[in-house]
Parts: sequence; C-alpha cells; structure tokens
Amino acid sequence: MNDTRLRVLAALAGGPVTGPALADALDVSRAAVWKHVEALRDAGFEVSSTDDGYRLDAIPEYGGLAVAHELDAPYDVDYHDSVGSTNDRARDLAADGERDVAVVAAEQTGSRGRLDREWSAPRGGVWTSVLVRPDVPPAQVPVFTLAAAVATANAAREAGVDAGIKWPNDVLVPTEDGGTRKLAGVLTEMEGEADRVSWLVVGIGANVDVDAADLPEGATSVAMEGGVADRRAFVQRVLEGFHDLVSGDLDAVLPAWRERALTLGQRVRVETPGGVVEGVARDVEFPGALLVETDDGVERVTAGDCEHLRPAD
Repeated sequence: MNDTRLRVLAALAGGPVTGPALADALDVSRAAVWKHVEALRDAGFEVSSTDDGYRLDAIPEYGGLAVAHELDAPYDVDYHDSVGSTNDRARDLAADGERDVAVVAAEQTGSRGRLDREWSAPRGGVWTSVLVRPDVPPAQVPVFTLAAAVATANAAREAGVDAGIKWPNDVLVPTEDGGTRKLAGVLTEMEGEADRVSWLVVGIGANVDVDAADLPEGATSVAMEGGVADRRAFVQRVLEGFHDLVSGDLDAVLPAWRERALTLGQRVRVETPGGVVEGVARDVEFPGALLVETDDGVERVTAGDCEHLRPAD
C-alpha cells in the first residue's frame, strides 16, 4: 500500500486543500501530488478540483485504498480483485517475513473451510486473512480464532444482523423455527515452535452482499437478513474489532465470546479426534476449550466439529 497516497487521501478527507498546501504538508512536489490525485481517481475515488483546491466527494465501494482509508487498525492492506485463497497469500507473505498485513480479496477461487471443506467465496463477500506474529506459545492460538469470530459477529450486528457464534468459530443467524443459517466462518493456520508462534494467519469469510443464487444451502448473507450490506465498513469493523481483542489481555476474549455464544446451554454432539462427545455445552475456558457436561462428567473439548442438537432442559 502506498503510504503517501493514503496521506493524500487523509488530507483530502479533511476538506478542500490546495495542491501547494498538500505538497508542503507531505514534503513532495506538486507534480507528485497531481499524480497521487490521478491515481486516486483511477482507483474509483471521486476527487473534484475547486477554487479552494482538491475535494474528496466520494469513496469507492471496495478496494485496497478504500479499505485502508480510515481503518483504525495497524494492518497494511494487501488487496486483490481475485485470488485463489487469502490464507495462502498471507502464508506467502509470512514466508517473506511480513507481519501485520490484512489480505483482502473481492473473490476467492480456491478457498477452503475447516477440515478442508469447500467454501464458496464469490464476489459480494468479505474475504480477508490477517497475518500477525503474536508473542504467545502455540497452545494459546485458539483464542485468536475466538477473537475473530467475536469481531465478525459484532460487525454483523453493527450492520443490523442478529448474529451469534457456534463453537468455536462459525457465525450464525438464528431462524424463527429454532434453526440457524451460516453467515461467516474462520480458518486459522500457524507455524511455530514448541514455545512460540512464528506466524499466525486468521482467515475470515463473511457473506455480506453475495447473491442468493451463489450461496450454498443453509447459508445466508447480511443483505438477505435485511442488514446494511456495506463490505468496506464490514471488513473495517472486523479488522478493528479483532485487533482490539488480541492487542490487550487475551483473557478478555472469552467473556466477549460468551456474550455472542449460541452454543452455551445447548445439547451438543462434538466429533473429536478421540471420538464423539455428547452432552450440554456449559462454558468455554482459556484458550478456547468447550466444557461439555456428559453423563460421565465434564469433558474438556479442545478441537472438534460441533453440532447443536437442542436447547438443554
């Protein structure tokens, strides 16, 4: 992302500003200012030339500069009109030594979900992967997945959709008949050693303004639920919410997750690597284990595929 272009954009957002004033403020030539303004116009920003100077009239619906503009989180935006997988792109950036990058794509052509399940990622959705290098041991990585789910559910709620979370990371919308429809999911990948994480990629996929015909069975979108289908605002809220949660006390992620949880209090069946656990989901404990009350006592489930059966009596 061009930092000078973002500074030009930020200056224009503050009101009309002349070319000479911009050049002085940014310590660049007037010719460079003109080039940056033209580049913004090419990127879809409406910049008019008035007697008082350049004025920003409109921001494009989506795009790298649009997402980066006024983003209140310390992530460089790596934008692609189309990419195979934002997680794969983030992994490549990690191999190059990058950090604190949000890979954003208008569409993914080779995306995947948990357990390598197929994940539809057409245009109209928010597809982003955040590359970070947290100073934590690998055992604490699950809390970052929970944080991403919370940030996504909160972004959906801000857009007007009553979303909640199924353990650990599916963002769902409850239906009137007691069921749910899937709105978003999270896929986390990492590389590290026994005592530290080398890099962490948290991929988030959300159906924001996806055409109904492009959605798989059982899925929904912000638009279908009557929410405000603004992809730029949605991805910004997700990135900002995720950063706020993981940049502070990680213990604070769990109460935020509980507040949005749909799983707690449900009778669940969880398919784990060690077998099926069935009972009532009672709580989560750090860094993200689900506590299931079974006939034989409380089971601590750290990984698995969770199915809601019915509310507990």
